[in-house]
Amino acid sequence: MESAIAVLVSRFKAYAGTDGSSDTLSRDEFHRLVSSELPNFVKNAGDPAAIEQLMSSLDKNNDGELNFLVFWQLIGHLASEHGRFSQ
Repeated sequence: MESAIAVLVSRFKAYAGTDGSSDTLSRDEFHRLVSSELPNFVKNAGDPAAIEQLMSSLDKNNDGELNFLVFWQLIGHLASEHGRFSQ
């Protein structure tokens, strides 16, 4: 599990560092991450409008950025769906 966590942190930082703060994902960074890294886990990952809707649902403070905690919650949700765990 430690290696899985290290990969998630590393991939987040790789995308977050491309335009601005390395602590958050901008809208563009989030779009690139989801379409490249999660195409089989996020429904309609190839559809920019679907990714934008997902971003908006996660961006509770409407600042156009997602921090690692929000990203981690998304990963937890996707993993729960993948494992078919009850909510």
